[in-house]
Amino acid sequence: MKKIAIIGPNYPYRGGNSLFIGHLCIALQKKFELLIINYSLLYPEILFPGKTQYDKSNEVMDGIRQLKTQRILNSINPISWYNTAKKIKEFNPDLVVVDWWQPFFGPCHFGVLSLLGSNYKDRILFITENVISHESRFIDKILTKIGLAKASKFLVLSNKVQDDIKSLFPTKSIFKSELPIYDCYDNNKSLNKSELRSKFGFNNSDKVLLFFGYIRHYKGLDILIESLEILRSEDKSYKLLVAGESYENEKIYLDLISDYKLESAVHMENKFISNEDVGAYFYASDVAVLPYRSATQSGILNMAYGFNKPVLITNVGGLAEFVVEDQTGVIVNESSPDSIANGIKKFFQLNQTIDFHKNIEVYISSNSFSKIVEVFEEILH
Repeated sequence: MKKIAIIGPNYPYRGGNSLFIGHLCIALQKKFELLIINYSLLYPEILFPGKTQYDKSNEVMDGIRQLKTQRILNSINPISWYNTAKKIKEFNPDLVVVDWWQPFFGPCHFGVLSLLGSNYKDRILFITENVISHESRFIDKILTKIGLAKASKFLVLSNKVQDDIKSLFPTKSIFKSELPIYDCYDNNKSLNKSELRSKFGFNNSDKVLLFFGYIRHYKGLDILIESLEILRSEDKSYKLLVAGESYENEKIYLDLISDYKLESAVHMENKFISNEDVGAYFYASDVAVLPYRSATQSGILNMAYGFNKPVLITNVGGLAEFVVEDQTGVIVNESSPDSIANGIKKFFQLNQTIDFHKNIEVYISSNSFSKIVEVFEEILH
């Protein structure tokens, strides 16, 4: 049996990267022997914009909770880098996999992989969820070059990232998959849509838009709020449900809501949504809106598909690769209030004749993550 060492965040850390690595390990352990290196410290608290880095949910996907991970890697402690490299060499894997999404980890990854020595120079695969972070600075480009310097091959999750890697490393092998469909939250089908809407202050006739996930500038919540003001100038049934922890000053968005007199039309919860509560927000809404200014791929999109929920996305980065236009969702070309408002109106018109739910079922049946084991067999060939 081939052996794979995987370095990446995992439970009890929260967020999309941890969720992806958990799903990846569950899939790979059926075919390979795994050493899963988790972090003892991910971000220093002073650098983390949220309230906690840990998943405090009461419910955790069984397979993820049961993964045997070793929390030995500290992102800022070189002694732990040495211990991690030592543990990997003792395991003697056929492949070392590193999850990459944030330039902050460049020195840590470079340190661990350098300590492995030349015997591993052809056995290092980077999974690049992003190449450079969405809100990058000049230093991020330098840290990215440092962090990815030891890669011998790459696994990408979108064509956009594939193009980015090709431009930086034109001679390296690149393999491709995509994020899994996150249907692990659809665990309470008895939830009543009318009751949920009432809980959030909406009624059955409302057109409910959902913005879900971390609130950061590049995700465009401010644009969506301005779109809502345009929509409600024509139709007061448009409502907005916002669920996610703000990594910026929440006052930015509350002031916008107040300026446009949208208090009665917006229900906003500035908090990390626990696993057991996720379903309520998707069941209560009509469409998940991703008004992003930039993107590669999005776990929120795949989470929406996990609920058979149609999406509206901006045509930025790799998002449009994962939406069948006017079948599984609506694609708008500009991250502007007018463009998003027009796209939302288009969605509700299409929703009268298009079976979005059936189309999503067909689409997710071809999700390429289901073949991730075969991809790794090819990588190891």
